[in-house]
Amino acid sequence: MKINKSFFHFKAILIGILLFQVQIGFSQEEKNSELYKTIMSKDSLLFNIGFNTCDVSQFENLYSENFEFYHDKDGPSDKAVFLTNLKKGLCRSTDTYRARRYLVPNSTEIYPLYNKGVLYGAMQMGIHQFYEKSVGKNESLADAKEKFGSTARFTHVWLLENGVWKLRRSFSYDHQETNTAGTKSDLFDNDQEIQKWLTQNNVPTLGIGVINNGKLQEIKVFGELKKGITAPYNTIWNVASLTKPVTAIVALKLVSAGKWDLDEPLYKYWTDPDIANDPNTKLLTTRIILSHQTGFPNWRFMNESGKLDFKFKPGTKYQYSGEGLEYLRRALEKKFHKTLDQLANELVFQPLKMTDTQMIWNDKIDLSRYAINYDNKGNAYEPTKNNTANAADDLLTTIKDYGTFLCSVMNSDGLSKKVFDDMTSHQVETKKNKYFGLGFEIYDLGNNDYALSHGGADKGVQTIVILLPKTKQGLVIFTNVDDGYKVYEKIVNHYLGENGKKIIEIETK
Repeated sequence: MKINKSFFHFKAILIGILLFQVQIGFSQEEKNSELYKTIMSKDSLLFNIGFNTCDVSQFENLYSENFEFYHDKDGPSDKAVFLTNLKKGLCRSTDTYRARRYLVPNSTEIYPLYNKGVLYGAMQMGIHQFYEKSVGKNESLADAKEKFGSTARFTHVWLLENGVWKLRRSFSYDHQETNTAGTKSDLFDNDQEIQKWLTQNNVPTLGIGVINNGKLQEIKVFGELKKGITAPYNTIWNVASLTKPVTAIVALKLVSAGKWDLDEPLYKYWTDPDIANDPNTKLLTTRIILSHQTGFPNWRFMNESGKLDFKFKPGTKYQYSGEGLEYLRRALEKKFHKTLDQLANELVFQPLKMTDTQMIWNDKIDLSRYAINYDNKGNAYEPTKNNTANAADDLLTTIKDYGTFLCSVMNSDGLSKKVFDDMTSHQVETKKNKYFGLGFEIYDLGNNDYALSHGGADKGVQTIVILLPKTKQGLVIFTNVDDGYKVYEKIVNHYLGENGKKIIEIETK
């Protein structure tokens, strides 16, 4: 292992300075304590407002007059030098360049500093990441793609000066060109422990895909396909309703290419015989279908009559419906004279080299890699074997293929800005802080941040995906058992940190 001697030397100096200048309280603050909340609010003012928007007044107000900054690559500076460098460098032109700081979830530690029992300060330690935007030729800053810059550890010494919290010392060190620092935990670093955990939860097979910086960075598959056969990294899964986002992207790519219209009535191409005489039929559009506002039941077989009908006027409220996606499939196939699986191959699977993904069960499937589906008692289900594509269900894919697809979605490949904005806008509210966009659910995380998500549930299938477009992070979770959802929370919390917790809070309220 290569040892960075300069880093250890710097860290020794840092610790020496801290021990010399402050008396350290040895008890870490709980996250619900007033001190923790206070320091985190100052951190937010300093970075979310000050750094991320180049509001220099935040630095002027929050820094002590005796502020000192120590950087492991750019050297030390005092308040005056730091502010001058900020104005002339990072914040010189906010029209052509913008940097953003992101605090790694669960990395912050805060310790109180006491002098004979009286609180006089606090030490804050954590890990943060920096992202950059710069204007290219004939491009605006709003349209520019954000790129990852670096990860660094930091230590801040906050002092109460005349009853006001001021930042007295700031140390920035261990800079790396990676954005995974601080995101590991014992369980997810230990395959044997994960296997024990899965056994405890009766999960035969688990697949995880981790997206960082807009790319599929890691694939992990645990468990067995069947007794004695270890599941490979390229296990093939039935992902149930994760089929729907693929169908949505097929339609949205056609819209972006000017070959399809989000708001054109679909009766021009297809009308289901069950509702041919209902005037609501003329209200159905792609936008209404992809945001689940059709008024259809999830499936027509759930009706006593077994026929399709409207439960309410299309476009007036939300009701999840697989029938809606199937309706869209019929319209697309009529317009383009191609089956949905042909359109998906041309627009999604082939361009992204998703060679293990298909909508139809046939002899191309490598059955030796297929994750058999189970109930929660360990009984196997018979695989669903579609001989025609279903727009809403039963896609066969791998973690690699679906993760690649999600990266493409997050990076808006093949989607116009207008279409991507429509896809990620609140088309209809489903519960507090949760909406449906076009093809994806949207979680409002606050501070203008959001997550895209979709799940899949069927006999022996529990799957979910989450995307954080602003930080270019994402997560894929596949399981092959009825109650595989039991493992979601721990995985989401681990890989997505505070944003993951917000999503879980929204979902469980």
